[in-house]
Parts: sequence; structure tokens; C-alpha cells
Amino acid sequence: LGKLVQLEPMISGSGIPQVKGAVLRQLNMKWLKILVLKFAGGVLAIGSGMSLGREGPSIQLGAAVGQGINRLVGGIKVEERILITSGASAGLAAAFSAPLAGVIFSLEELHKNFSPPILLSAMAASLTADYVARNYFGIRPVFDFHTLPVLPMKYFALLLLLGLVTGLFGVFFNWSLLKSLQLYDKQKLISKKLIMLIPLLLTIPVGFWVPQALGGGQGLIEGLQNNQYVLMMLVFLVIIKFGLTMACYGSGAPGGIFMPMLIIGALTGGVFGQFIIKFWHFDPSFANNFVVFAMAAYFTAIVKAPITGSILITEMTGSFEHLPALITVSMTAYIVADLLKSKPVYDTLLNRVLAKGKHESLDVNPSASTVMEAVVCM
Repeated sequence: LGKLVQLEPMISGSGIPQVKGAVLRQLNMKWLKILVLKFAGGVLAIGSGMSLGREGPSIQLGAAVGQGINRLVGGIKVEERILITSGASAGLAAAFSAPLAGVIFSLEELHKNFSPPILLSAMAASLTADYVARNYFGIRPVFDFHTLPVLPMKYFALLLLLGLVTGLFGVFFNWSLLKSLQLYDKQKLISKKLIMLIPLLLTIPVGFWVPQALGGGQGLIEGLQNNQYVLMMLVFLVIIKFGLTMACYGSGAPGGIFMPMLIIGALTGGVFGQFIIKFWHFDPSFANNFVVFAMAAYFTAIVKAPITGSILITEMTGSFEHLPALITVSMTAYIVADLLKSKPVYDTLLNRVLAKGKHESLDVNPSASTVMEAVVCM
């Protein structure tokens, strides 16, 4: 793993900040090298049990494919940006079996606009990827909440409280993530090539005691849905999953935080639900609602992409009836994070990559050709 990251530093971490840098023409992606090394590194890191997700790497792999197709057919630069975005959409759609969320994430997070050429191209790629993943590989949605009851309006005040809690925790997640990266950079005891021994060794005791926390952590969702965990156990799981995610991602291993942050959000919602059931005598039939809504709120507080968070969970529940609750809790978490001046995590990580200067940067001055490309994309 250390050798792979040394060969191509662009494969470090989730890859989403690097894709964003490529779309903004601030970073240069070597598509074939990234395609091979990111795939190998992701399989090794995530397959070994590190608390990392496959969704971020899937986005970078899809973006690399998009760039590669443009280079092979001799496309122009403006087409390359669109194909990179479309590939990123396809990667997320295939990983989550959520084509609409794949499109919205790429537009909201990577481009920050909804121009027709990008929207149509990303939609086509996302739907195609979802069709191939479902029908040729048998991949099904990572989460399935189709039996979730609709939360009555009289409980919406609790969503404001949940949004406040997840917003605060989201800010703490971003702060902790940057601190973990800085700690790994500052330490001098272990060489960069061997630095990933730390998270790999940490996965051993976690694998013995809490194997559900390894990898993305999807197994924890099943336990939450089946009410297998008591309140103190949920608190313990939050601490373990959070700490292991910081240790793994901070090392620079090729793997994402997309799934771990959703799982931590779900566990936080589980703690919140158990707490109000125990102390406020809340109807336990709605406990899983807070698990699902907290995922969207936590994602929103960290990534600052409320539309993606709401649409992603809407696709998972298969119902638009939950959308008012999702919007309520997500926007509350967003406002809390904004008031605390927390920056979107992928923007912060991209700025960190650019500041370190490890990758070849592109000219971002607004030349005539760049302005023309921007006009075409709009």
C-alpha cells in the first residue's frame, strides 16, 4: 500500500478531492495509472478491513475512465471535464445503486452548477452504470429502508434537535480528520512506506471484538434495523468506528470516508433514538427514522451538500414522503455547521493537496480558452 501511494500520490484517500481538482483544472490526473493503482490499492486497503469506503474510490475510478475515453478519442478539454463528471456520477451510482444521487452529487459537489450538457451527460452515465451493476453483477442497494414508517409532523421538533446534534458532530468529524492527517505528517518514527502498518494493526483487535466496524461498516446498519444494540453499546460503536476511521484515512490509504461517515451518522441517530425512547418515552416504532435521517444530516454537515444527502436517503427509502423530514434535519445540520464556519470536507482536502504541492498543478488563470470552456459548460 505504501509503495502504491508513493508511485502515484493521487490515489491517496478517497480520490474525490483529486477528481474535483481535475474538474477545476487545478490538478492533472494520469488516468491509466490512477485506474490501475487505485483499483489495486482500494482492494488491498478496504479488503484488509480498514475503516474505509469504496464509494470514494469508485468515483475516482469512474472519473479516470471518463478522462481516458476522452483522451483515446481525441476529445477537447471541455468534453473531458464533462466526461470526468459523468464518470464520477457513474461510479457513485454503481457503488450505491442510487443513480439520481450520483448525478446530484457530481453537480452539487464537483461543479456547483446544473448546466444542461453536464446534467444530461451525467444522467446518461449514471443510469447506464446502475443498469450494468444491477443486471450484470447483481449488485443491489447498499441500504434498504423501504419499510420505514412516515414520521408524524408532531415529532418534527425532535428533528431540529437531531440536526443540531449531527451538525455539531459533523464539525467535529471534519476537525478530527484534518488533525489525523496532520499527526501522520508530523510523526517521524515510522517511514512513509510503512505508515499504513498503524491502521492495519489497529484493525486486528477491532476485528476480534467488533468485526461489524471493519470496512465500510454496512453490517452495523442491519444491527440497528433489528434493534440489536442497547444505548451504551451504540455509544461504544460510535467511538470505535469514529476512531478507526480517523486512523485509517489519516494514513493516506486508498479508501474513502463516504460510507464510514454515513455509518457514523446512522449510529449517532441510533444513540439519539435510544436516548429519547429511554428518557422521553418516545414511540419505539419510529426509532429507525432517526437512524436514517441522521445519515443525511451528518453527511450534510460534513460535505455541505444538503441536496445530495436528502436525495440519497430518499432513493434508499423509495419514498418521497420522508423528504420533508430529511430536508428539515439536513438544513438544520447545515446551518449549524455554517454558523461554526466549518468548510466542506472535500474542499478542505483539495486545498490541502494543492498546498502540499505533491501533484502537478495546472494553470488556473482564466485564459481565453478556459473562459470559452466555462461558457460552453454553462
